[in-house]
Amino acid sequence: MISHEFTNFHIHIHIKIIREFVVKKITQMKKLIIAAGTGFLGQVLINHFKNEFEEIIILTRGNSKTDDGIKYVNWNAKTFTGWEKELENAAVLINLAGKSVDCRYTKENKKEILLSRIESTKILNKAVLNCKNPSKHWLNSSTATIYRFSLDKQMDETDGEIGNDFSINVALSWEKAFFKTETPKTLKTALRTSIVLGKNGGAFIPLKTLAKIGFGGKQGKGNQFVSWIHEEDFARAIDFIIEKEMTGVINVVSPKPIRNVDFMQKLRKAVGFPFGIPVNKFLLEIGSFFIRTEAELVLKSRNVIPKRLLENGFEFKFGDIDETFRNLIP
Repeated sequence: MISHEFTNFHIHIHIKIIREFVVKKITQMKKLIIAAGTGFLGQVLINHFKNEFEEIIILTRGNSKTDDGIKYVNWNAKTFTGWEKELENAAVLINLAGKSVDCRYTKENKKEILLSRIESTKILNKAVLNCKNPSKHWLNSSTATIYRFSLDKQMDETDGEIGNDFSINVALSWEKAFFKTETPKTLKTALRTSIVLGKNGGAFIPLKTLAKIGFGGKQGKGNQFVSWIHEEDFARAIDFIIEKEMTGVINVVSPKPIRNVDFMQKLRKAVGFPFGIPVNKFLLEIGSFFIRTEAELVLKSRNVIPKRLLENGFEFKFGDIDETFRNLIP
């Protein structure tokens, strides 16, 4: 017969192990670091996670300060200047750093687009390795543009075909810099994100404006696919990835890519404008020159689906574009 002392001893040990595990989990949810988190996507993540973490720290090129409970710490995304100390004991690190691709692809801009992604990722790798207790999970931005132009095949993480152009080569170099350095104590996930549709920022604002003034027709041939995701599902997907400890590359897109002609028609309907003047490739090229951007941003067919998210049980709140527009347009 087992003695009470023996049983109580094992119960005590079991409780101690559980307590240590729970304490460890709680400790790991104390701090969230968002590198380059002052833009549209950073604010989306702050709004989503502000009640899930005791502390949120934003690494920014701006001044160090504390505003509305959020701590902002200056960094240059290239060298150690003191910001790296903030990574100690962080639960999660999310890196959004990188010059916007919404610009003309001049030689100088191309160089900055690439280096801003590579250098920030490399210095974060060094910072994580230098930590005694680094973040448990690091999620790094990537892009759904990494896949080739596709009008037929839907691209997932397993069978998706990688293309070969400037944007794609930037994405490949970015992911290579991210995964090349092994971080034994930190999980790594590359977020191949599509266009994020939101109320207060991103690409949706100019698209909505165009539709309201009569220029909401198809762009180019209109047969190219648009991969998209609602801002709320973007944040929920990242939350899900962290919870499930998913690693590797993940497509952060809605399950229903839509052709440009249909996207614009539904957008016109949502804003209540009866027609939309189509904009052919020639006019897009001219317009892009004057607003200092590239026509490829709307002409490339991004036919991407979120296979891994769906296989792991993620449920989209806004999987339908009509429902998304109704939510985003008052």
